[in-house]
Amino acid sequence: MNTYVKATLNQISIAVRSITDMVDKLEPGDLDVQPMENKYSIRQLLAHISLICQADLLIADEASEEQMRNFYSSNRLQNTSEMKEALLENFALLENRYLHYTEDELMQTTTSYWGVSYSRFEWLLEISSHLYHHRGQLHAMLLHCVGKDPEVALFE
Repeated sequence: MNTYVKATLNQISIAVRSITDMVDKLEPGDLDVQPMENKYSIRQLLAHISLICQADLLIADEASEEQMRNFYSSNRLQNTSEMKEALLENFALLENRYLHYTEDELMQTTTSYWGVSYSRFEWLLEISSHLYHHRGQLHAMLLHCVGKDPEVALFE
């Protein structure tokens, strides 16, 4: 097993755990708060976060734009229990896939439908960055838009 993959998956696990901890602190009325017009509500942001591990894995597997549209349209999450379940399941899917890649597979380059090419390991780093980015947005929205400090450690 690649130690870099294992370490990266551990960091993603930390992000997933802190996101689920924040979700547990939400009240139903918090979900429809938007920081400003034309920006994601907390519900929309959480739905997006919940799908990142699987969506970005599909992108790394060279899914087409149409396949991604179909993926998102068939995965419309509305409540926090669906979102938490999807986040945990999608992380487990990602973890299982990456723990079974060989060194050669990790170095294989794949290309997204918009033309970005990364090795499979670089895609894993992108997934980690993507989750941490949106986790920060969620935390900031809770603090500044809802007025609620989720009191969740963001780093160990």
